[in-house]
Amino acid sequence: MAGVTDPGVSASAPPAPTTLGELRDSGAAFRPVKAEIRANLLARLGAGEPSLPGIVGFDDTVVPEVERALIAGHDLVLLGERGQGKTRLIRTLVGLLDEWTPVLAGSEINEHPLHPISVWAHRQIAAHGDATPVGWLHRSDRFGEKLATPDTSVGDLIGDVDPIKVAEGRTLGDPETVHYGLVPRTNRGIFSVNELPDLAERIQVALLNVLEERDIQIRGYRVRLPLDLLLVASANPEDYTNRGRIITPLKDRFGAEVRTHYPIELADEIRLLRQEAHTGWLDTAGQHGNGHLESPLIPDHLVEIIARFTRLVRESTHVDQRSGVSARFAIAGLETAAASAVRRAAVAGEPRPVARVVDLPAVVPASRGKVEFADSGADPDDERELEILEHLLRQATAQTYRARCAGLDLTGLQEHFTGGETVESGELVPAAALLGQLGTIPKLAELLGRLGVPEGEQSAEQAAAAVEFALEGLYLTRRLAKDTDGTRTVYGA
Repeated sequence: MAGVTDPGVSASAPPAPTTLGELRDSGAAFRPVKAEIRANLLARLGAGEPSLPGIVGFDDTVVPEVERALIAGHDLVLLGERGQGKTRLIRTLVGLLDEWTPVLAGSEINEHPLHPISVWAHRQIAAHGDATPVGWLHRSDRFGEKLATPDTSVGDLIGDVDPIKVAEGRTLGDPETVHYGLVPRTNRGIFSVNELPDLAERIQVALLNVLEERDIQIRGYRVRLPLDLLLVASANPEDYTNRGRIITPLKDRFGAEVRTHYPIELADEIRLLRQEAHTGWLDTAGQHGNGHLESPLIPDHLVEIIARFTRLVRESTHVDQRSGVSARFAIAGLETAAASAVRRAAVAGEPRPVARVVDLPAVVPASRGKVEFADSGADPDDERELEILEHLLRQATAQTYRARCAGLDLTGLQEHFTGGETVESGELVPAAALLGQLGTIPKLAELLGRLGVPEGEQSAEQAAAAVEFALEGLYLTRRLAKDTDGTRTVYGA
């Protein structure tokens, strides 16, 4: 989203104190992570700023639940189908941490100089006193995550005995022989477990103490490390019965369970598409960019068609609703249409790639693998699946045409075909060739304006995209005929 500061990018230099004495003299105080997050969240809310910038479609549903959980100091689990933005939301929480926080220099578990918790830290402070070195940790380094897989071990998450430290002469009873896992190494930060039900049940047990007693146990060591962190997990609700489940004691220890969802409103679906498509080479905002082939323009009506297409696929009775249709389905579709426009511009020598309706059929085969159809026993190569997606794409195009061109006088364009003339288009037919077949197009400026092309910024490529959309709309409303063989499309009376 434009204007959103990436929490991983430093906006300022770290504070000045470099020793424990200087830090204490500066008036610094230890504050637990959840208190830190709560204070920063309340400050944002009080200032009228978005608490989770970049999160689309959750303003009135998911975001308030997450805010309440964070204010209450709860660890939380996000439940929702694939591609609903659970991981994106979790990573956005990093922005609620202080930009910089002091740590004991050399600490493996990010210990606060005023609140040491390990034997090593106490030894350092005893040896150096106020001269103990202090470093500063940026919030981008206070986030850890683990994709739960069946082979994940307790050692990966919590820790294990380090044989190298033992070989160096330490005894097995020395707590410093422990090699810390991902969770303690994210101490004083946010730790995320993605797809938690995929974690073996015996491994989930290792997280019980982290959530309740806030400490860890390693191979029988009497190691008590009062960890200070926010634990967030994500899961698909169906995972409780399919691939695995979250064990009941672990579910009970999460303070909050938040259900996510796909965008409810079409406007949010479109906004999400614009935000998440790879804008480094896509222009979904209608701007001209640098004019290179790497920056194709995706007209507003094309973005809307793909958004509507995604929503229709989600609602289709032919699609397995338990699996869901990820936002990545729409994003990949938009990028595929853009790639088709770039390919045409490269072959035909167009100065600026602009996606057209003729680029949409390429979306269907490219997106097919992202959809789970309800008939699980069907042949995976069944052409019926392609037919279903093609039908839904036509339906989305028709809906967009009615929404954007309602009341628009296209009789002048339609009359071009009364004498038996035809217009040929195709994925490699350049804009100039398409427009040349039509000659002067009545009320073209009105059509372009209705489709969001500002006067003075109209190019031949944008005009061709608008005209082809109008032709397709006339065909879908049974006012024109169309013949297509996959690469060649002919419109006629």
